[in-house]
Amino acid sequence: MSEAVIPAASDADAPLPLTGERTVPGIAEENYWFRRHEVVYARLLDRCAGREVLEAGSGEGYGADMIAGVARRVTGVDYDESAVAHVRARYPRVEMVQGNLADLPLPDASVDVVVNFQVIEHLWDQGQFLRECLRVLRPGGELLISTPNRITFSPGRDTPLNPFHTRELNAAELTELLVEAGFTVAEMTGVHHGPALRALDAKHGGSFIDAQIERALAGEPWPAELTADVAAVGIDDFALRADDIDASLDLVAIAVKP
Repeated sequence: MSEAVIPAASDADAPLPLTGERTVPGIAEENYWFRRHEVVYARLLDRCAGREVLEAGSGEGYGADMIAGVARRVTGVDYDESAVAHVRARYPRVEMVQGNLADLPLPDASVDVVVNFQVIEHLWDQGQFLRECLRVLRPGGELLISTPNRITFSPGRDTPLNPFHTRELNAAELTELLVEAGFTVAEMTGVHHGPALRALDAKHGGSFIDAQIERALAGEPWPAELTADVAAVGIDDFALRADDIDASLDLVAIAVKP
């Protein structure tokens, strides 16, 4: 496998900046989004146990490091040089490679699992990326993929609200893309608020998410009570369910290479 050699900067293990393109741990105001991402890693971690895993679009690297705790080997691929240097410095159990997700720098049939959480909505050629995932997986290998549910994330819109997203998907559209790429969809679930988060929805005017977005867009310090509520969110406050998929916050699919 070829890779670009990126010198590790002296501050490479410092926290990555919060740009809106990725979530990072350790920021109180970002904790809701971080935990909403982290829960999918935690719930699907057993599918990586003892296996050779590629995380395509590893971002900050916390998820790849979680996987490294159970997998036989974890390779991370990301296009961003600063992210690659950061992961190499902070998470040495992950073998990082800089590369394009539309042309994965791995041989055919070289991994058992591909993990791709909250990434495909950022890609211009989603079909090509999925075909690359199929190529690098061994027969019977699994693609674990999550993405915001377009129906609830950008309701009533064809253009994503998030400026870093190129195309968001609903469950039917994600299924269609996976099948067209050659996968069999074994499972489709969705991330939902559990009881504690539903209580916070009610407390904050009907939408805990909207309350956070409103404060972020205001560019002013957050109220202490909202900050405390956000900082207290944990992964057990979310539920992954197969029912009511169109009302889910994020889609989570398990797709298998025949």
